[in-house]
Amino acid sequence: MLYEVPPLLDETTSERLAYVRTAIGIIEMLKSGVTSVHDDAFFIPVVTQAEVRGIMTAYGDSGMRATVALDQPNVVEYEKYPFLRELLPERIIRTMDQAPRMSDEALVKCYINFINDWHGSHSDRLRTSVSCSAPQRVTSSYLKTLGKIASQYDLPFNMHILETRLQRVLGDMKFGQSLVRYAHEQGVLIEQAQVIHAVWINDEDIQLLAASGCTVAHNPIANLKLGSGVMPFRRIRDAGINICLGSDEATVSDGVNMWIVARMAGLIHNISDPEYQNWPSAREVLTALTHGGAQAMRQQDRIGSITPGYQADLIILDMDSLAFSPLNDLERQLVYCETGSSIVMTIVDGRIVYENGRVLYLDEQAIMTEARSHIEEYRRFKGATEEGVMQLESLYRQMYLNSLEESVGIDRWVGRKPQ
Repeated sequence: MLYEVPPLLDETTSERLAYVRTAIGIIEMLKSGVTSVHDDAFFIPVVTQAEVRGIMTAYGDSGMRATVALDQPNVVEYEKYPFLRELLPERIIRTMDQAPRMSDEALVKCYINFINDWHGSHSDRLRTSVSCSAPQRVTSSYLKTLGKIASQYDLPFNMHILETRLQRVLGDMKFGQSLVRYAHEQGVLIEQAQVIHAVWINDEDIQLLAASGCTVAHNPIANLKLGSGVMPFRRIRDAGINICLGSDEATVSDGVNMWIVARMAGLIHNISDPEYQNWPSAREVLTALTHGGAQAMRQQDRIGSITPGYQADLIILDMDSLAFSPLNDLERQLVYCETGSSIVMTIVDGRIVYENGRVLYLDEQAIMTEARSHIEEYRRFKGATEEGVMQLESLYRQMYLNSLEESVGIDRWVGRKPQ
């Protein structure tokens, strides 16, 4: 998080850089057959209309279907973690206290404008969602207001919950309960909720998630790269909870290739349970990849299935490719063999947006060239971020080590000696 959301950085991103970096992700997605994305977009340190325009215009220009949220914390940095405030020198506490932060009122106004400007635009290809980032990262009043907005407009409500063991410790220390129960008691664990990660959940959490009708977003590559642990897939699935798949984001999955995410989702759980009948089937993974994602975006009645009356969001694959030669089990070969290299056409809302190696509505070469031209702006951000990391990394590490001393009653890491 010190790199992703630098707590001491106060410089915002330009509209054009926001456009270009979004476009790079779009190009990778369209070329690998992703027709629709749910983007929980981070803004550092505050939301700006310029950056919102850059992101949304890129999606609009591309022909892709996108549902986008404004992922914006609004509490001081040290309140988001256990133990941290006590470890910080007073000068850093003062700096964090003075860091730019948006008020509840400013963020709500921003969301209302965002919904009015973009929800249903571009022939309803672009839609909006809401995000608290994570329940502990925003004020209680703002969290509840987002829940009301999500219910009123039937918008997805993104919440990163219990991705890590440290967040389990935080919930116990700050709220006296798990973050799932905290969200439930705040009235925001609702049908529209998309609970992202849900790695360090227990049986009580699963019951609350199931009763709410929410979706759980599974991000297996991100969870591996960050060492977060293995989500209890079978217990969530058997509880009747909808599961969708995600990359979390390009920075932690090193790309947005959903075929690789799907393969990992089909494999990682095989080392968390010796009962092989509990392992995810190829069909379950494909369902999460398609219909599960549509349901998470509140669009299960219009996309995510090849059904009469649904939007024509389709991909065409070359069955003569190595992944399908010979063709003997389509579902398993889609999950375990395909990498995106077999995609010959991507269609969104009946319109071809990618065909035979070429994205049709974005100039891929021009975008890549322009991305390289922004390297100095990027280096400036990176340099400022590194300065913050040098000041904070040892303190955050101590916070992490302190959290490991706290018992949480469950374990989501594999291959460890019994405790």
